[in-house]
Order: sequence, then C-alpha cells, then structure tokens
Amino acid sequence: MALPGVASARGSVDCKLKFNMSGWSVFYKTSSGNGTISCSNGQSLSVRISAKGGGLSFGKSRIVNGTGEFSGVHNIAETLGSYATAEAHAGAAKSSKAQVMTKGEVSLALAGTGEGWDIGVAFGKFTISR
Repeated sequence: MALPGVASARGSVDCKLKFNMSGWSVFYKTSSGNGTISCSNGQSLSVRISAKGGGLSFGKSRIVNGTGEFSGVHNIAETLGSYATAEAHAGAAKSSKAQVMTKGEVSLALAGTGEGWDIGVAFGKFTISR
C-alpha cells in the first residue's frame, strides 16, 4: 500500500527561475542580481544570483526578465548552489543569450534578452543563494 505524498516526494518537480541581473567584464567577469524560483509542487523561493569567471572577456551587460528551467530536481533546495559554466559571447546593443549549466545531476537552462556590449570567452560559476 502506498502512502500519500511518498510517490510525489520521490518524483521529479518542475522548477522555473525568473531573474534580473547586470554586470561587467575586463578579463574577470562578474554579474549579480535577484530572482524567484517557483516549483510545480507549490514551493517558491526568493534568491540572489551571482556569476563570476575569468578568461578573455570585455563588456557590460544587463538581463531583464530572464528565465531558467531546472531539470533533475526533487526539492526546491536542490536548485541552490553553484553551477559550472562556459560560454562564448559577442553582442552589441540588444542581444539574446541562452546557456545550459550543471550542478551534479541538476541542470539549469537559462534564456534572456538584455542590453549592453560584450565580446569574449569566459569560464566560471553561476551561483544561486538565499
């Protein structure tokens, strides 16, 4: 006999991130912002976001109304932490960006449209915290 809630506690949960962030880069890239994670099981969490890395990167950017989609999540707490990133980018004025990153078995696909200018290659981490 199955107990109520046990199956859903072990199953996958759909979680989405809505965020805004801005930043700059001169060899070292840094961005920060805030957002909200909402999950299909009713959980919701306000979060801080930061992205840091190094490489051959120059520019300034801002993302407004960015979105993210998590996979491999069983609880909203699994969305917190640092995700590995690698990217190549070039843009001027208004540009769009999409990126997929991982943290263990949890993946995060980000998309956003922003303003600014940038060019380069950057490696680093994307961190979500309370």
